[in-house]
Amino acid sequence: MSIEQTTIHQEVAAVYDYIVSLRRHFHQHPEVSLKEFETIQRIKEELDEIGIDYIPVGETGVLATLRGGKGAGKKILLRADIDALPLPDQTGAPYASLNPGANHACGHDGHASALLGAIRVLKSYQSDFAGTIQFAFQPAEEIGAGARQFVRGGFIDDIDHVFGIHLQSGTALGKIVATPGPSNASCDIFKIKVHGKSGHVSRPDLGRDALVSAAAIVTELQTIVSREVNPTDEVVVGIGVLHAGTNYNIIANEADIEGTVRTFSPQVRAQVLAAVERIAKNTAESHRTTIEFSNYDAAAPLINDLAAAEHAFKVAAKIVGEGNVITNAPKRMGADDFADYLAVAPGVYCFVGTQSDEKTSYDHHHEKFDIDEKGLAIAAELHVSYALEYLQNPF
Repeated sequence: MSIEQTTIHQEVAAVYDYIVSLRRHFHQHPEVSLKEFETIQRIKEELDEIGIDYIPVGETGVLATLRGGKGAGKKILLRADIDALPLPDQTGAPYASLNPGANHACGHDGHASALLGAIRVLKSYQSDFAGTIQFAFQPAEEIGAGARQFVRGGFIDDIDHVFGIHLQSGTALGKIVATPGPSNASCDIFKIKVHGKSGHVSRPDLGRDALVSAAAIVTELQTIVSREVNPTDEVVVGIGVLHAGTNYNIIANEADIEGTVRTFSPQVRAQVLAAVERIAKNTAESHRTTIEFSNYDAAAPLINDLAAAEHAFKVAAKIVGEGNVITNAPKRMGADDFADYLAVAPGVYCFVGTQSDEKTSYDHHHEKFDIDEKGLAIAAELHVSYALEYLQNPF
């Protein structure tokens, strides 16, 4: 099999309007995590029209399969997440969200449409390659619950290689990021419930103040990064929620703390989580209160395979030129559950730039986030080229 890059480029250009139309449809009809019912229905309709077999994964996921016409070979998985955020849409675009309080403010509308465009092109090459390409249209990336439906369900146990793309407003249009090694941090979401004893504030000695205890816990947790972790390790311990009290003259009976731990190392991750629970427990005891601690494992550290990153660089260079491929991008403390796929098979997660002006410069998760849609063509071409190159020359 030898397909010229110019041919792939032309094939993607031919479906560009289709990709943009789909992206704008998804953007107008966003659905938040685990509620992507209309989104996945539209994806199924497109797969039916293209002629691709698929099976459901959970309630709002799909795994589609394209088998090459030249016999058995390696199996590669291409992934697109499809969920939106619980956020108003303030883009003012003609394709702005029609669903109040929901917004594709992270680019997942583009991920789904670019992958569907890539499938149309790959379908036309079906007779030219050996092996199998599978396509995961995954829900609930934003809450770290979607990839594990595919992984824990055994749907990708026999996959040899995985590949994913994220559009990126912080990167200029026409550039692709292919970074070897750690790329995105892990994400743990912890909750601490502090139990005290209510009473009148005029007699604090008769109560056990959960509010003061919680405030002390929040302060003490800040010492983990500065005093318990090697300074060369990148770690975040962040607190986003602190709720306590019902009235100005009542000692708080309970308090709630919610926060997150982000790291790039499984070992450091375990160390920091243990420290969070220990410090919270001991601090609470010093204030005559108790705690309940729980943690939600949202995503592991995302660590790209070195050989896969090199492969991605070579493929991306054919599309945008070597000078426009970034291989030394800073690591991101933002998490992505594509890491769950990388725990099953080697692969790489690339970023495609979509910023070209002020309108497309807003950060992900901002109410005005938008993309330069020309980046969708680059993403689709990268999907197609990476898959075909891997099947021809697996490593």
